[in-house]
Amino acid sequence: MLNPLKAIFGTKHDRDIKKIMPVINQINDLEEKMKSMSDEELKAQTPKFKEMIKNGASLDSLLVEAFATVREASVRVLGMRHYNVQLVGGVVLYQGKIAEMKTGEGKTLTATLPLYLIALEGKGAHIITVNDYLASRDAEEMGVLFNWLGLNVGCIVADMEDEARKAAYRADITYGTNNEFAFDYLRDNMKFSLEDYVQRDFRYCIVDEVDSILIDEARTPLLISGPSEGNTDAYAMANTVIPKLTIEKHFTIDEKSKSAIFTDDGIVKVQEIMGIENLYDIKNSDLLHHLNQALRAHHLFKNDIDYVIKEGQVIIVDEFTGRLKDGSRWSDGLHQAIEAKEGVDVKSENQTLASITFQNYFKMYSSLAGMTGTADTEAEEFGKIYELDVVVIPTNEPIARVDEADVIYKSTSAKHKAIINLVKELHAKGQPVLVGTISIDSSVHLSEELEKAGIPHNVLNAKQHGKEADIIKNAGQKGAVTIATNMAGRGTDIKLTEETKSLGGLYIVGTERHESRRIDNQLRGRSGRQGDPGHSKFFLSLEDDLMRIFGSDRISKVMSTLGMEEDEPIEHKMISNAIAKAQKKVETHNFEIRKHLLEYDNVMNEQRRVIYRIRREILSDNDNLGFVKEMTEDVASFLVDIHRPDKKIPLEQWPWEELKQGFKTTFNTDYEIDALECSQKFDGDLDHYFSEVAKELLDKKFSQYDEEQIKLALREILLSTFDNHWKEHLLAMDHMKEGINLRAYAQKDPLTEYKRESFSLFENVRQEVKKSVIRNIFTVKLYTQEEIEELRRQHEEELEKQLEAYKRAQEEAERLEEAKKMAPLTRGRNKVGRNDPCPCGSGKKFKQCHGA
Repeated sequence: MLNPLKAIFGTKHDRDIKKIMPVINQINDLEEKMKSMSDEELKAQTPKFKEMIKNGASLDSLLVEAFATVREASVRVLGMRHYNVQLVGGVVLYQGKIAEMKTGEGKTLTATLPLYLIALEGKGAHIITVNDYLASRDAEEMGVLFNWLGLNVGCIVADMEDEARKAAYRADITYGTNNEFAFDYLRDNMKFSLEDYVQRDFRYCIVDEVDSILIDEARTPLLISGPSEGNTDAYAMANTVIPKLTIEKHFTIDEKSKSAIFTDDGIVKVQEIMGIENLYDIKNSDLLHHLNQALRAHHLFKNDIDYVIKEGQVIIVDEFTGRLKDGSRWSDGLHQAIEAKEGVDVKSENQTLASITFQNYFKMYSSLAGMTGTADTEAEEFGKIYELDVVVIPTNEPIARVDEADVIYKSTSAKHKAIINLVKELHAKGQPVLVGTISIDSSVHLSEELEKAGIPHNVLNAKQHGKEADIIKNAGQKGAVTIATNMAGRGTDIKLTEETKSLGGLYIVGTERHESRRIDNQLRGRSGRQGDPGHSKFFLSLEDDLMRIFGSDRISKVMSTLGMEEDEPIEHKMISNAIAKAQKKVETHNFEIRKHLLEYDNVMNEQRRVIYRIRREILSDNDNLGFVKEMTEDVASFLVDIHRPDKKIPLEQWPWEELKQGFKTTFNTDYEIDALECSQKFDGDLDHYFSEVAKELLDKKFSQYDEEQIKLALREILLSTFDNHWKEHLLAMDHMKEGINLRAYAQKDPLTEYKRESFSLFENVRQEVKKSVIRNIFTVKLYTQEEIEELRRQHEEELEKQLEAYKRAQEEAERLEEAKKMAPLTRGRNKVGRNDPCPCGSGKKFKQCHGA
């Protein structure tokens, strides 16, 4: 039914493009006018547009002329003219949607159109990409165009100083990576001065490789951590236990969920090894946690697949990009367990100081857009999580790549043999080949086999990350053979020569199917750019992870029934269907994980926004004294509530002795409150009485100091108190989240329970913050400028005394050491006389050298 409807009404994407085409025609109509302008006239468009915006013109009304301006400027400056499909992509991005544009269709140039238009407002336009190299390259190459048009460009990369970051964020257009932008947001909200913040408001953002950043990397929240108290010896101890256990007998593992569990026999065995009676006793909970993580480290996380060892450190390999995630660590003690397993230094466990997911970071932008070669398979997720529509942009030239059916072998060795034979055949005729693997381990193994076969080749994986651009640049040359993990080299086009085009173009060899169809499509999309010829073929085996974990039994039975040989492949629609089902199953599972993560982070996000907003208000010194007085009123009410009788009784019968003591302790005063004063002055309203007296005491305390002292003291106390309690709250939330899923056993929804408990924890934090602030404010002693000078003078005097004492002690120690050396020379038969030559060889008499 669907196909006839599509034939009549077109697909959703056809209809989207149809709506945009009148705008593209208007841009094209202006081309001759733009060509006739001099360089000065074309450059003058930018100040003209800015003035129009200042006078109330909307960006929508400027789009046609602005896009036409950028296209003509690009021709003159870069020698590149935007195709119509790139203009369509530019409109889609301006509208805050995702433009799916195939590899080689010029996404980088497409982005210049909406970036220029939105940057005219002066509020900043950001473009996010997957690594520092691409961010720097694009900022440099496209910066030439923007600078020519009168806009400035910044770029955020790792290891930049804050001043340089601030300048880059203040630029009209800023390039950078997702990690750097999100971490800058977290770091800003841990600073102690608004002047030190590097970011400004979140106006507009294009996320390049949007599926990689907002889908693949969205399963892990970004964390800023600090060391927490904990003994790393426990990891080493747990590491010695696991190798003594046998799989299936003592424990079982589940590769799908990356989990492991001890059997009853395993528990008995561990108890014997550790010399304990009950592993599940509450006093052994930490030990059990370490053992569970050690079990996962040994049997579910593999070197050169999940991580690499580099310079004595365990560095995570991104499962989607194949790149190293420097600075990232698995949480909850898993990273330490892997360090213990690999025999490298075990670093102490960290505590979360700040965290955010990419979902919630990018949702802060007023307008968010994205570009990628493969987004349509995840259109549902983009719609549900980010409210982003996906529009598939047609290619400039028809795709000429031939995608062959998958072939499947019984074993990995048979599959590799077939791959080597094909590569040898293609290499012999000079056709360039890109071999895609899903792990470093697999790429290294294939590389060894190609070496044995005498085929020269390049390997591009996380270990050769620095050479990425050069390797990719040459991957389309005659006879080039390149092995690449997943999306390594993504964002850089493989360009063919005329000769390699005539040989059939780039041949893509997939060595395994990925869990996601989208990643397979990305590999295929490296070939056949801009109408170039190309080829793709996937080689599979029953031993591949996807086939092994997600049900290769049926295919295995078919192959056995047919009596197929080890190295004889099968090519059947049933295989493609089975793989598609498996991939769909995994994609659904991963979507649920990301959705689950977001649901939990949304709870934290509300709290994070409250804390960060309050921090900014404190830093702006926006009536901090008024804020403290509000807290004083709240704390006074808490105090009254604690002592409030269960039933209504006259004020005189309240527990006044306890109230008096509580008031004195809370507000650090010797003021005597009494029922008569409360009745006479405040009509018996105890809350009002307590808060007014406390505020008067505060005013009296602060009357001794000047305004600047009070301002500094309030800011310091408020910030340090908020930050300390927020840090403790994050730790409490982490602990609560760890065990929340167990509520399901009690027929309770873990998410509902998490929301309820996190709300309760946060309300408690808010109360504790107020109490701590008031306790500190009423206790702290502020100093006048004269007193500070006197304290500084006393401190310097004391320092001088300490230095003198230290010098004397050093001289005495040296004298004693010298005497010790000379003691043997002044005793017994070998005694040296005062007038004898000194044994030290100075040529002086002994008495002259040593005063002896």
